[in-house]
Amino acid sequence: MRTPENSADVIAAEDVLLFANAAITATGQREFRSGALDQQLSLDFLHTYVRVNYRRVYAACLALDINDHNAARIVLGLLETAGEASAEERRTEGRLIAARLARLPPQRVYRLFGEVRRAGINNRRTRAIMRDWLAARPDLGHDAVKYRSGVKTAARHIHLRCAGEAAEVGAFLFRPGKLPRYEHPLLDAWRRAHYEQGAVAELPFTVAEGFAARHGMKRETFLKRAAPRMTRLERLRTQAAFQRTDVDLTVMPLTRLALYVLALPFEQRAARRTELTGALRTAARRAAGRHAGSWGRVHAVLDDSFSSSGSGQKRRRPLAVALACHYLLEVLAAPGAYRGLWTSGRGDALLVRPWGPTPLGMRVLDALEPGPGGAAPDRLVIVSDGWDNAPAGLAGEVLRVWRARLDPGRRTAVVHVNPVYDADGFDVRRLAAGVPTAGIRDAEDLPALVEIARFAEGRTGAAELHAYLDRRVALFLGEDDREEEKETVS
Repeated sequence: MRTPENSADVIAAEDVLLFANAAITATGQREFRSGALDQQLSLDFLHTYVRVNYRRVYAACLALDINDHNAARIVLGLLETAGEASAEERRTEGRLIAARLARLPPQRVYRLFGEVRRAGINNRRTRAIMRDWLAARPDLGHDAVKYRSGVKTAARHIHLRCAGEAAEVGAFLFRPGKLPRYEHPLLDAWRRAHYEQGAVAELPFTVAEGFAARHGMKRETFLKRAAPRMTRLERLRTQAAFQRTDVDLTVMPLTRLALYVLALPFEQRAARRTELTGALRTAARRAAGRHAGSWGRVHAVLDDSFSSSGSGQKRRRPLAVALACHYLLEVLAAPGAYRGLWTSGRGDALLVRPWGPTPLGMRVLDALEPGPGGAAPDRLVIVSDGWDNAPAGLAGEVLRVWRARLDPGRRTAVVHVNPVYDADGFDVRRLAAGVPTAGIRDAEDLPALVEIARFAEGRTGAAELHAYLDRRVALFLGEDDREEEKETVS
């Protein structure tokens, strides 16, 4: 029987895991079964609850594979409540914030700086964090053109002195039209683009689009001229309109590539089967890294029911995660030891579509069947939103009986990864109490999420979870590398 102290530890661990799952999956946008407002209210409560009760863990979550939306919210929450932290906590938080900002997309950081200004957070520490991030930007002139309002807001908030090479940026932001020309090529291209069509193609794509519309340029002509300055994602988004054939899909991240594949009509998927399958497998091998081939016999249950269509804001996202996990698990498994089962019964992964109910229980039964040679799988991975409805609750009961009667020694490791946040439950939906469940947003994070999911089984407490978080923080801040260098030198 647990002592009160142990019970408190277990509750603390459950709270932390609950928040981690939310921070990985939830973005405050509409899901298949819940609206955007429900998502936002649920996230607001969780952020406040964890920040007040577990501030150290709240900051440490910046080192986990959480999504950018929640990372920005954590940074804002820590800066807004700096007075509640001790001096040592503020030092650690400052390093975590700086490291996380360096990894966030610049547009997300500039949006965060705007929220900082609107919230009236203007202490010396906050200004120093913003100033250091701006100083580390590789080309502030590029940012001034592409994210003009964001750079202007940040510069005004921290009273940034634009001297030396940055003087032109200051003039561009706060005294437009004063200089007859700029030395910085992008700043001058922006000036010339107001009256010269040839300068439009020299600008970042998102900025050039506005000028192209102003000049009445044909879309096809504009895309041809702008192609050399497009990012990989911009090329991918415009591929259909541009009819490009030289876009290298093999360099795309796995989940984003899966989203692209699912957006193609069935005819194109079938016609480009070799190309698309090769690209997905290449991205999966890159995502697996050192884990490739290390998981033994792997069986997977993959949800392609109608609810995997997502929502208007997250179109086909759950299905894309399942498709990406399918190819990643194929690489993680030992050669020839992978078996993937879709809930619809479809056998061709490249042609999956959101359709039908969610018979998870039946597919789990199939997945637990021994493979070639009569051996049970070493791992069973379930990728689903957890709404087992054909019949309801069968998957949880199958797993309970399997664990209690057929596999009490836990020879088969079972894990459920869920790409959908359940706003009503403040967590991702679980299949059964004894099945570890983790939220997932990108399939690339699957190996790390399987590791953190083991804490959800209820057999470990807060001490083990805090030790894990400390290791992730040290790795995130590069402290592990420095310790190894010291040991090597000594």
